[in-house]
Amino acid sequence: MSNDLPFGAQLTTPGWGYLHHGIYTGNGRVIHYAGFKRLFRTGPVEEVSLEEFAPRRGYRVIARVTPKFSGADAVARARSRLGENRYLFWSNNCEHFAEWCISGTSRSTQVEAWKARIGTWLGALRLMIGARA
Repeated sequence: MSNDLPFGAQLTTPGWGYLHHGIYTGNGRVIHYAGFKRLFRTGPVEEVSLEEFAPRRGYRVIARVTPKFSGADAVARARSRLGENRYLFWSNNCEHFAEWCISGTSRSTQVEAWKARIGTWLGALRLMIGARA
């Protein structure tokens, strides 16, 4: 129930192969980076209803022990970027945005995991190519 959500909480909802992130602003509203809202078209940082943020997929709160910014401060940081339209999957996505709002650091563990996987695959490919040469 959205009435139980902490003001300024970082929320996630499952997408197609990733977790989508946003900041809860109260009254059933969430600020998030719309990202690839439409195929090959990125959307801005926007405030939407919780139902629009997590349609039929549910959501979870990311638990933080000692966030650098919480509550009204996290929401103010999120609101300061409303309308920004500089979405980049690898360096400025919804997780980078939400992490910045809460921790002050733009970071995406999902992107970091993808980069590590790609590095592993490339390393294996180099070994295979080197073994055949």
